[in-house]
Amino acid sequence: MDQSLAQRRLLLIISGGIAAYKSLDLIRRLKERGASVRAIMTKAAHEFVTPLSVGSLTEEKVYSELWSLTDEAEMGHIRLSREADLIVIAPATADLMGRMVAGLANDLATATLLAADKPVLVAPAMNVMMWAHPATVANMATLRARGVLTVGPNSGLLADGETGWGRMAEPLEIVAAIEAFFRGRGSLAGQRALVTSGPTYEAIDPVRFLGNRSSGKQGHAIAAALAARGADVTLVTGPTREPDPAGTHVVRIESAREMLAACQAALPADIAVCAAAVADWRVADAADQKLKKDGGGPPMLSLVENPDILATLSKPGPRRPRLVIGFAAETQHVVEHAKAKRLRKGCDWILANDVSIGTQTFGGTRNSIHLVGADSVESWPELDKREVAERLAERIAAALESV
Repeated sequence: MDQSLAQRRLLLIISGGIAAYKSLDLIRRLKERGASVRAIMTKAAHEFVTPLSVGSLTEEKVYSELWSLTDEAEMGHIRLSREADLIVIAPATADLMGRMVAGLANDLATATLLAADKPVLVAPAMNVMMWAHPATVANMATLRARGVLTVGPNSGLLADGETGWGRMAEPLEIVAAIEAFFRGRGSLAGQRALVTSGPTYEAIDPVRFLGNRSSGKQGHAIAAALAARGADVTLVTGPTREPDPAGTHVVRIESAREMLAACQAALPADIAVCAAAVADWRVADAADQKLKKDGGGPPMLSLVENPDILATLSKPGPRRPRLVIGFAAETQHVVEHAKAKRLRKGCDWILANDVSIGTQTFGGTRNSIHLVGADSVESWPELDKREVAERLAERIAAALESV
């Protein structure tokens, strides 16, 4: 059995959703693996499970009241987070996540989280429309940018009878995520990583540009995942609305030439992940002033090829990273084109994905990856882009350890 949880101290926050009943099984699974578990229950959680049930399984006192005379005499909301190795919120309701983003501290759970100096893992659970609501989407992006870890939610039949995303991850999935965290924590300490993300914009004139639909979500998630494992990460990003990942050094650029220069300045590095959607061409002579309609038809644009950042970083030499990883955004023959690209560029791995119309990969939150190496192709199921990043970070750590 995995021993990564033996003697680990976990603080479990149970918030008020129907999925709270799963927290009882989660406690049992964690205790089986040697973890010690303390629990905080929100007031709403009492409507679904009882403190007696939770306390019987944790074999610890269950905490609920911020204004407890006995607990707060010892600064309970401070002590509870300080004495934990990891804080787990399961279920994490939309309400609790919203209060976390706002920095509220109006009950014991949120006061403890605001005072916490430990990592936090959330297992969201809510109605499908609540999960898809722009407020929840924005809150999740903010929490992830602050370094909060997530597991789930899954898609399936929900308690309200609807079907879709919002079902809390199963207890064993949450246990696996906790084990992966402790196994991977610090696994890239001492490693320098370079990650590119987002699109590049190639100027036509001071107003117009050539660009693409990349959102930067995948590249930013990869940078965050590598930083969470202890890597010293430089993120070179084109224009994007994604928040800066916690613990990374961010360099903002616009053009492909600027991105290449920033990448070369970030060397030497042990790891390079080229997730940016770099424009293949640029306008040879961008206008200094805005182009005007003059009745003579549209201007003729002369295009020249941009520098190949992935191929440049992959060239043999003393400054080549130990592991160079590229992306292949394809609309057909995905794996075949990725294999050819890997050989052409000289990189170690290619992560191939289908970006054809209907996939919603560009700008969306999910991705389907084929990891193409020298001798193998590993096809992953459709995952949240953050889960793709976590899985890639795990593969990178294992690959560097084996060298």
